[in-house]
Amino acid sequence: MADASGRRDEPLVLGIETSCDETGVGIVRGHTLLADAVASSVDEHARFGGVVPEVASRAHLEAMVPTIQRALKQAGVAASDLDGIAVTAGPGLSGALLVGVSAAKAYAYALGKPLYGVNHLASHICVDQLEHGALPEPTMALLVSGGHSSLLLAPDITSDVRPLGSTIDDAAGEAFDKVARVLNLGFPGGPVIDRIARDGDPDAIRFPRGLTGPRDAAYDFSFSGLKTSVARWIEAKRAAGEEVPVADVSASFQEAVVDVLTRKAVRACKDNGVEHLMIGGGVAANSRLRAMAERRCEDAGIVLRVPRPGLCTDNGAMVAALGAEMVARGRSASAWDLSADSSLPVTDPHVPAPPHAPDHDHGDGHDHGHSHGDGHSHDHFHELSKDNLYS
Repeated sequence: MADASGRRDEPLVLGIETSCDETGVGIVRGHTLLADAVASSVDEHARFGGVVPEVASRAHLEAMVPTIQRALKQAGVAASDLDGIAVTAGPGLSGALLVGVSAAKAYAYALGKPLYGVNHLASHICVDQLEHGALPEPTMALLVSGGHSSLLLAPDITSDVRPLGSTIDDAAGEAFDKVARVLNLGFPGGPVIDRIARDGDPDAIRFPRGLTGPRDAAYDFSFSGLKTSVARWIEAKRAAGEEVPVADVSASFQEAVVDVLTRKAVRACKDNGVEHLMIGGGVAANSRLRAMAERRCEDAGIVLRVPRPGLCTDNGAMVAALGAEMVARGRSASAWDLSADSSLPVTDPHVPAPPHAPDHDHGDGHDHGHSHGDGHSHDHFHELSKDNLYS
C-alpha cells in the first residue's frame, strides 16, 4: 500500500555518514526520504582553515545519538521498524569513519538488524534516486567535492561502479577552499566564492584549464596549477599596490573550474554512449556548475540529473538510499567485523561479509520481508531484550 512515506513493502533503512566533518543520519523507505538530520562541526574547523580530523571525530561522538534520535522522530518510525542499518565505511577520515561504523554496528547488533557498510562515493550517486527516481543503467556520474573530483560509470550502483578519471592533485572543492583563503574569504570557500562571483565577470581573467590538451588524459582532472595561477595573479596585484578585484577573480576562477568539469563530463558521456549525467558532491551545489552543465548537456542531448543542494553535501540520506537499494536488490549484509577503510575504492560500492562469515539473523524469529540474495535468513547469534532499549 502506497502512502506519503512510500510503499510499506519497500525497505526502511537508516543511514549514518561520518566521513568528514558532518554527522549525517538519514532514513529512507525505498526511494522516499523520510528524514535527513545533520549536525555539522564546520564552525569548529573554520579558525584552522580546514577540517581537523581529531576535532571532527570528537564532534561525531557528541552528535551521534542525538542526531539518530532526531532522525527517528522526523521520520515518525521506531528503531525496531527498520529493515537495516547502513553506514559509510569509506573513503574518508579514518577516525571520523570509525565513529560512524562503531555506532552503526552497535545499533544493528542491539536491534537485530542487518548491517551494510557502503561506499561514500557510490552513496553520492545513489542519493539522486530520492529526488528523481531510479537511476538509469548505466549512469555517468561526475562527483566533485573537497576531497574528490571523479568521473564514474555506474552500470549497477550496488555492484558495478567503474572509475574513468579522477583528480591527480587538488580536488575541485579543495581548490575553492585554497583560493578563498588567498582572497581572505574564510572557510569553507565554495559557497562564498559562488556568491561573490555573481557580481564578477567570468571572462575578466583567463585562468588556465588543466589537462585539456590533446595529449592529456581525457577524464582526469588537475586544479593545482589553476590554484597556483590564481594565487600568483593576486600576489602580483598586491605587490604592485593595486586593489584585487575579488568578484572578478572569483568569477574567473570558478569559470575555469566548471568549464573543465562539464567539458570532460559531457565528453565521457559521448565517448561511452551514456545518455544520462548525474552530478553530485558538495561542489554540485555551485550555481555556475549547474547552469553550465545544464546548457552543455542540453546541447549534447544528454539528460542531466542533479539533486537539490542539500542532498549534494555529505548527509545520511545518501547512505540510507544506497543501503535501501542494497536491501531491495538482495545484496549481502556486512560482517560484524566491518571496519573503516579510509581508502575504500569506488569499485567496492559496499563491503559484504566474506563467504565463510556466519549468517546475519534478525534474532527475533521473524522474516522481515527482505531476502539478501544468498538463500539464508540473516539470524544473529545473540538474543537481547530490546524493548527496554529502543522504542
